[in-house]
Amino acid sequence: MSRYVQPVPAAEDPYVGDPLLRSWLERQLGATGHAAAKGRLADLAADVVGPLRAAHADAEAHPPTLVRYDAWGARVDRIDTSAGWQAQRAAAARHAVVALPYLASARGTWGAAARVVQHALLHLYGPESATFSCPVAMADGAAALLSTPEVDAGVRDAWLPRLISTDPDTAIASGQWMTESQGGSDLSRSTTIGRPAADGSWRLTGEKWFCSAADAAMAVALARPEGAGRGARVLAPFLVPRYAVDSPLAGATAAPDSPAPGVTVRRLKDKLGTRALPTAEIGLRDAYALPLGDPAVPGLVRAMTLVVVTRVHNASAAASGMRRGLAYARAYAGSRHVAGGSLADNPLHRATLGALAVDAAGAFALAGHAFALLGRVEVGADPDAAAELRVVAPLAKLATGRLAVASAAEYVEAFGGAGYVEDTGVPRLLRDAQVLPIWEGTTNVLAVDVLRAVTREDAGTPLLRRLTAAVDLARPLAPALADTLATAVEELRVTLAEVTADPGAATVLAGARGLALRMAYALTAALLVEHAAWGDEQAELAARLWARRWLRHEDISADAHHHLDLLG
Repeated sequence: MSRYVQPVPAAEDPYVGDPLLRSWLERQLGATGHAAAKGRLADLAADVVGPLRAAHADAEAHPPTLVRYDAWGARVDRIDTSAGWQAQRAAAARHAVVALPYLASARGTWGAAARVVQHALLHLYGPESATFSCPVAMADGAAALLSTPEVDAGVRDAWLPRLISTDPDTAIASGQWMTESQGGSDLSRSTTIGRPAADGSWRLTGEKWFCSAADAAMAVALARPEGAGRGARVLAPFLVPRYAVDSPLAGATAAPDSPAPGVTVRRLKDKLGTRALPTAEIGLRDAYALPLGDPAVPGLVRAMTLVVVTRVHNASAAASGMRRGLAYARAYAGSRHVAGGSLADNPLHRATLGALAVDAAGAFALAGHAFALLGRVEVGADPDAAAELRVVAPLAKLATGRLAVASAAEYVEAFGGAGYVEDTGVPRLLRDAQVLPIWEGTTNVLAVDVLRAVTREDAGTPLLRRLTAAVDLARPLAPALADTLATAVEELRVTLAEVTADPGAATVLAGARGLALRMAYALTAALLVEHAAWGDEQAELAARLWARRWLRHEDISADAHHHLDLLG
């Protein structure tokens, strides 16, 4: 009797095989704009299913290592990474995954919608980048911060071109050194101190507890300028060169075995997931730093330029991982036989995959909307987009992060025992997803941020405006959907009024998570309705099922089973 070997699911082209992505681009960019992006997207998709998939596996199999001393005993704190990690780094530069929204040619072609094209690139690149999507996010955030007028032109001109370079030989990534062990997300407890030096640079001293992309050529660090007082608002962002250079202002980067004076890597983190990503605890002792803006002016608001970018990247990582996991689960179901038939034809399994497809569609729309708003803020200085992005960025991040973890657990289960075996690569889906509700603010931290936006900045108004308009769009498509959305809008309107009347009440704070999720779910329904009204049949079905699943809390299994092929 021959030994049975389960066929490996065929790799899917993530661009050609994603009709929602393609129709979204058609609507957001127009036919001409989408046509201008197709070559770039097709090239990246070809790399993803070929060399980048192999690079992803190599980076996961060979996690980073810390070399503390060279052969002669000199302290080097060098972080060695695999060939696969370096291949992912080069591909991110070559395909302009960071650079695109900053390129004059891209802005000339797509205007504010260059961020929409970037989101599409991330949707293809992120799920099998061995989480190099994290350094991509931080490099993008650092580039956005360096692009602000408050930053010294000399610092900007030295470092920004390398962050947005499309040449792998000169492109760099950025780390992010913000949290400290005693405070975590409570930045008001930060103790890292910055002191000015005679040459206009600064020196930072403190301990940073969770430093992602610790091998990057630079990092953005938060420090308290000497004499600035307590609290978080006074913290200022600084650029810290990771390696020693003759002239750090010039942006030249020495070899990775030349650590910058005053920067010590205490240890690499042994994490649940994102194992290919070098994350470290870093000590600073009079480390050279360049201020990003005037440190005498409270700088946390400047740092939020970076944080908004990384939060929308987090949402993209969640949505793209959900979509790729669905593609693999569907491919496996097509090649697996159970109970006398194909798993893909099993009604219960189809219903499970259908519900996951609804969630993936909703997460994609939410992340995509955040990127579209970001582009409008950056290119057109659109005040309406800025007001809406203030609440959409945390909502998109918190909702997609939670959806990603729940979906990843289902994808692991969809593979049965094979989903629990590391060499299949499936367990990584769950391990890596778990960071998404944590990085850049846990669900609770972001829920409180949403409360602040609603009560201090009237951020609920633009959201309610969009939801109300979506009710009218939904009416001719599906009256029941319009009624559901209208009910959700009215309930949110009442709740937001109560919250604004007494924002410090214990009941308001205790209910912040539930309120934020309700806002995010209603917004997602509205976004799917908008796309459906444009003419996308998949979005219409997803909107109807999303509203029933997340606004009315109904069982959608029968329809999910019946419509899986359209949903997926």
